[in-house]
Amino acid sequence: MNIPDKFPAVLAAAAMGVYLLVVVGATTSLTEAATACGGWPACGSGAALPTETAGWIALGHRVLAVVVGLLVALSAALAWREGADRRVRVALAAALVVYPAQAGVGALVALGDLPAALGSAHLLLGIGIFGAVLAALAWWLEAETGSPDDAPDDFEPGTDHLPPVEEAPEPEIPSATLPRLKATAAAYFRLMKPRLMWLLCLVAAAAMALRGGPGFTPYAVAATLAGGALSIGASGTFNHVFERDVDKRMQRTSDRPLATDLVPVSHALAFGGTLALVSLALFWTVNPLTAALGLIAIVFYSVVYTLVLKPNTVQNTVIGGAAGALPALIGWAAVTGEVGGGGLLLALVIFLWTPAHFYNLALAYKDDYERGGFPMMPVVRGETATRRHILWYLGATLVAAVALAAAADPLGALYAVVGVGVGAVFLWTVVQLHYEQTESAAFRAFHASNAYLGLLLFAVVFDALVV
Repeated sequence: MNIPDKFPAVLAAAAMGVYLLVVVGATTSLTEAATACGGWPACGSGAALPTETAGWIALGHRVLAVVVGLLVALSAALAWREGADRRVRVALAAALVVYPAQAGVGALVALGDLPAALGSAHLLLGIGIFGAVLAALAWWLEAETGSPDDAPDDFEPGTDHLPPVEEAPEPEIPSATLPRLKATAAAYFRLMKPRLMWLLCLVAAAAMALRGGPGFTPYAVAATLAGGALSIGASGTFNHVFERDVDKRMQRTSDRPLATDLVPVSHALAFGGTLALVSLALFWTVNPLTAALGLIAIVFYSVVYTLVLKPNTVQNTVIGGAAGALPALIGWAAVTGEVGGGGLLLALVIFLWTPAHFYNLALAYKDDYERGGFPMMPVVRGETATRRHILWYLGATLVAAVALAAAADPLGALYAVVGVGVGAVFLWTVVQLHYEQTESAAFRAFHASNAYLGLLLFAVVFDALVV
């Protein structure tokens, strides 16, 4: 879809341009390159060309900074010409004022004249500029596409406001022995929510690869990933058990195994309990902390999120993001026996990404969640507020990814390129969602969020183990 106004396209390009400079500057690749081009604005005395590849990387970064600066200036000029809201103009004016200061700090870094205590100033100013441009984009989109009165005022958590779906097709359950056995096996597989397994196991794998060290052994990796997959299966099974009555009222869940009585509740509980015990046993063979974190993950998703958060608070997705973040801590603990800074930063990326990811699904299934009585963001606060939160959490996720790059030495150029490239696609689908406001647009943003995190995690693993 082509959006009707080019201004948000310029703003989005400016935001991702600034982000490119920030994330590349936070990686080890640019840190090493800067030492090969010590002058300013070019190398040597300030006018010499680089003599090695690393120096050309540093010089290219400076040239790109000029181009991005012009893009920020163009955004500010367009804001005035388009008569943008005052807060949009103020945000872009602030970015335009701070930009030369940030470039000046970069020059001092290159010349070696910046005191050690101010070593992070260049990065922090860049993050501030990125935040200002992204804020301008969010405020513009809300003013142009939002409706401040689209939030319902009569929703009460835990109650269904729409009748059950009458047209939901009844799933066909075969009666013949062999087909029914196959259907039953498939049903047990569905109970484990296998679509969640690959991504959450990838989170744990990324944490293990990021930390490395003597604890990063084939057995630790295999046992942790196998235990992780089984713990996800256990959590998913218990979720099916606890939500079986609500599932019957919702279109997207009415064919789940317990909603259709294909699997008895007692069998599902036994299946989930077995998965949990085997998972914790595998974790225990790695170390006790990994087992403890695995137990916390199962209980948090199965009980805290499913029974407490999801049916009772609009912040269910935000707080529930801790369930997806725990595999990062599990992976880190598996190779170190402790919870460390790198694992916490990776967990923060996942935690902030979760609302930016799931709110798209909540928009696509808004009526279904209302029918089930779940206080999801679009049901309680409205679609305008939900789209705004998607953009804010996306920005926070990108900043957390920068913090991870700055703190984790193995991350370099691949991580930067993937983070910026797929992050830009994610951002653009969210911009389109603001204008299009359809189920298909919400699903595009949802799939883009999956692609962003999946490819970012693959980049972490590749940068840590191969590059």
